[in-house]
Amino acid sequence: MPVVLPPGLRWRGPRGVRVHRGELAASDVLIDDEWLMPCTRPLRTAWDIGALEGTATAVGVLDALVHARVLDAAQLGPLLHAGAGRWGSRKVRRAFELVDGRSESPPESWVRVACAFGGLPAPVPQYDVVGEGIWLGRVDLAWPEARVIVEYEGAYHFEGLQIRKDDDRYRRLVAAGWRVIRLSAADLRDMDAVVQRIRTALSEPASEAERDLAR
Repeated sequence: MPVVLPPGLRWRGPRGVRVHRGELAASDVLIDDEWLMPCTRPLRTAWDIGALEGTATAVGVLDALVHARVLDAAQLGPLLHAGAGRWGSRKVRRAFELVDGRSESPPESWVRVACAFGGLPAPVPQYDVVGEGIWLGRVDLAWPEARVIVEYEGAYHFEGLQIRKDDDRYRRLVAAGWRVIRLSAADLRDMDAVVQRIRTALSEPASEAERDLAR
């Protein structure tokens, strides 16, 4: 976790915190009502996240801030323009260009970033799939023209009857002509492999095995 401090101010907090020193204008700081401690305002926070974190991590956090309406995505463009030439502005630009508040989890954001870095077309987050006028479900990421879906399955997907419900939903999607790529936390350890799976799905027709899932 990074903390931004003005030059000359000593950090007396716990270990394991990355401390970055930079100028802080009075307009960049507010006092948190609950903890009664100073923190940076959303726009300054957005800039620091983009400049200090890796792109995937930054986009995941910024997506969450926009989704929670803590941050207004429409303000990122003017902020970037005003900060042209500042330290880290190139990293900030790359992160800001990939922000999409429709994402509902960091893994969705990380996969989107990996796809962008891999040269793949951008997916649509939280896409409502409709077949023959029937709503089949909302999926994490979709490439509608190619009829490809990526679903990230967190721990809750394996609780109780959720696995069975998910399997039934995926069968309906496959039966409607969609290809479904299911990802777990283990898959995200090798993003190159994830991107290659998506690339293959976007370029090839569904296999016989996938069609069998719909039967």
